Amino acid sequence: MEFTCSTCGQVHEGVADLAFAEPHYYSTVPESERVGRAILTSDLCMIDNEDFFIRGCLEIPIRGSSDVFTWGVWCSVSHTNFERYREVFTKPRQSGVGPFFGWFASRLPGYPDTLLLKVRAHLRDSGTRPRFELQESAHPLFADHRVGITMDRLAQIYEANLHAGRKTG
Repeated sequence: MEFTCSTCGQVHEGVADLAFAEPHYYSTVPESERVGRAILTSDLCMIDNEDFFIRGCLEIPIRGSSDVFTWGVWCSVSHTNFERYREVFTKPRQSGVGPFFGWFASRLPGYPDTLLLKVRAHLRDSGTRPRFELQESAHPLFADHRVGITMDRLAQIYEANLHAGRKTG
């Protein structure tokens, strides 16, 4: 895939995944309070010992292609499921645990608000981040997740995200 960005004029090539370094709610904690209130790693987040988040992959098929576009996003899970995930986090076999119910905890530029969409987190083996499955809704992200997107839609997503001024990782 190659497209010329209508925002910056640069030519971008290939299918690149987009990821969020933190759940949206982490950014709502004042920076001066984060050390005392939150723990954030590249895969887990806990805020005030009350809110628990895991990072996973929301895979979007690309119509007419064997490629898949992946969002690296977060969902909130219960304390019980957070602890279950931490118990198996470093083990090579994790797929027998779960799935976990969660609430989408990332805001995706290029979509109406995505916070609190219902998610199932399916653990995978060998250190691979969980696969997130959106539960049925009328949200356009659910439709994209189920039936896929066109290359033109992917270009729109890239444009909305490459210039959104957000942290990735």
